[in-house]
Amino acid sequence: MTSDSILQTSGSTRCRWCGTDPLYMEYHDKEWGKTVHDDDIFFEFLTLEAAQAGLSWITILRRRDEYRKAFANFDVKKVAAFDEADKERLLNNEGIIRNRLKISSAIRNAQLFIDIQKEFGSFDKYLYSFMPGGKPITEYTGAHVSTPESDAIAKDMKKRGFKFFGTTICYAFMQATGMVNDHVPECDFR
Repeated sequence: MTSDSILQTSGSTRCRWCGTDPLYMEYHDKEWGKTVHDDDIFFEFLTLEAAQAGLSWITILRRRDEYRKAFANFDVKKVAAFDEADKERLLNNEGIIRNRLKISSAIRNAQLFIDIQKEFGSFDKYLYSFMPGGKPITEYTGAHVSTPESDAIAKDMKKRGFKFFGTTICYAFMQATGMVNDHVPECDFR
């Protein structure tokens, strides 16, 4: 591993991508790459990663609390029931990304998320049906923007009608939720 992929800060070795922004470092240290099997967290990251399309992750991370408020604390059933008045409310909320297509897709994605829960028993079971042996990928194999697994998940979700969730966003989602652990081997938070 080259030294350009790690960062020494506050006595810890971290993946370089998080830099020295305290919010980014906290996210890196406490969440990123940690395996979750909670559908509520999956829905939160599905919504946030889709909002991030074309933007930097730190932009979304800085607005995360406002997203929680705006999207009913990521209660998938409440978001799935949002109507035109809710869309207008969201479009006028300066604390989130006010993109009509992203807002509409977040609501539609919530409805589709519930459909998957009904079909598979949970969104977790659906996602892990694409993973080798139904388990997270924990072996570090270098930096990626997509994998065969993210390709397959994104393709299936697109077929089901999900928006703003191509293979690159899917892979970032997989990293965020620990479906893949891409902390560099030297990282203290691996």
